[in-house]
Amino acid sequence: MHWILLRGLTREQSHWGKFPRLLADAFPGQHFHLVDLPGTGVHFNDPCPESIAAIRERVRLSVGHIPGPYSLLGLSIGGMVALDWAQHALPGEIQNLVLINTSSAFSRPWHRMKPRAWPRIVRLLSRRELFDREADILRLSCNRPVSLQTVKHWYSIQRQRPVSFRTAWTQLKAAATFRPVPDRPLPDALLLASEGDRIVHWQCSKAFEQRWQWTLKVHPSAGHDLPLDDPQWIIRQMKSWLPR
Repeated sequence: MHWILLRGLTREQSHWGKFPRLLADAFPGQHFHLVDLPGTGVHFNDPCPESIAAIRERVRLSVGHIPGPYSLLGLSIGGMVALDWAQHALPGEIQNLVLINTSSAFSRPWHRMKPRAWPRIVRLLSRRELFDREADILRLSCNRPVSLQTVKHWYSIQRQRPVSFRTAWTQLKAAATFRPVPDRPLPDALLLASEGDRIVHWQCSKAFEQRWQWTLKVHPSAGHDLPLDDPQWIIRQMKSWLPR
């Protein structure tokens, strides 16, 4: 099975940290591919499209060398891209779908982005002091203590493959206007949400569960960046759900 992992706002494959290795250890024989959204990571010099649908098509083209069918795991805006892909997939193209702390126009605007988060995120993305900015992003998105080594690593990522403010703003607008089509793309998907998320309300995942009768699991204390806060919890939920 080939998994495509998609990260969140202004983040790239290196921001997954140890999570991909833990996945590979937990699911031997399965393949996990870290794919960057346009404007981030290996594509940091490319312009970011202005809609989730256009981002999805760019991602789809970038994985053409990977044999299908695919399983998709997306965090935040990466989850929107994964959901949009599943809804516009060819028959049999997508096997499994795991969405982490993602949202859509099915939810209230103040749930999709908590009111206190909006101004803080805009200030963070426009800051020029890269080290302090990355440290503040981690403090906002994680509820567990973050090591200085992780902050230094994220600072190094931004120095090597800087994400422009234009890309960040375009991603924000694309996420804010994302509206899935009404039809359920798969009989079941795994929805993972964090009750302690200070950016996106966990009720956004609940909206998918209620609309499409998908499987929802809620972490009682983790923050928005659930793969950093508690990767083993994600793996346990996937192990319980995949044998369905």
